[in-house]
Amino acid sequence: MNDFEPAKDCLKDKTILITGTGSGIGKTAAKTLSQFGAQLILLSKDTGKLESLYEEIVQKGFKEPLIHPMNFESAQEEEYLEVKEAIQNKFDKLDGLINNAGVLGEKKPLSQYQYSIWKKVLNVNLDSAFLLTKTLLPLLNHSKLGSVVFTSSGVGKKGRAYWGAYAISKFATEGMMEVFADELENTTKIRVNCINPGAIRTKMREEAYPAEDPETKPLPEEIMNLYVYLMSDVSKEINGQSINAQ
Repeated sequence: MNDFEPAKDCLKDKTILITGTGSGIGKTAAKTLSQFGAQLILLSKDTGKLESLYEEIVQKGFKEPLIHPMNFESAQEEEYLEVKEAIQNKFDKLDGLINNAGVLGEKKPLSQYQYSIWKKVLNVNLDSAFLLTKTLLPLLNHSKLGSVVFTSSGVGKKGRAYWGAYAISKFATEGMMEVFADELENTTKIRVNCINPGAIRTKMREEAYPAEDPETKPLPEEIMNLYVYLMSDVSKEINGQSINAQ
């Protein structure tokens, strides 16, 4: 895995959906996977950012992505079915799904945590990944080698004070990944894994650590090799793993 050197066209036959592409890791993943030939479906709550990313990808001569505005905080199950229908109408399969959308919530003791913020964090970080994966499994089953990636965190492996709903959502994400991976291992060719990006120079990192010098942390581009690896066929034997990007 550490020695993986992706071929220029290693994703040329792949149709991949990425959530949370408005900024940070999701946006960088979209630009990176496009470079390796992937056909992308991009989801974000910010229509303007989606359109800007669309233009950036097309102007570079890469495959025209399908963009779909979606607010995971309030999305109902019917909206996930609409995403599935849109993919079915344009493509015959889905090869990859990167559940990247996330929000931080409050950094407070649980005893002081607002329930409204709790629900928002769980809706975006956990429920959206569950509903999207569940809904798109039939399309992933049409792929010769499907790959699903969930986004984990260090605070989803060891509980840490004041990380509240964010940490709990990541613990749950780790468990959900393991359940999906175990259920699909012997019945499909879909593999399911987690990526823990670690400390990366993103807006969420700045929000969590406002006093930290962002220049001391790596850019999202520096961990993209792992995303390309897990979306490519080279990783076909990797299933049920939680992998640290750093």
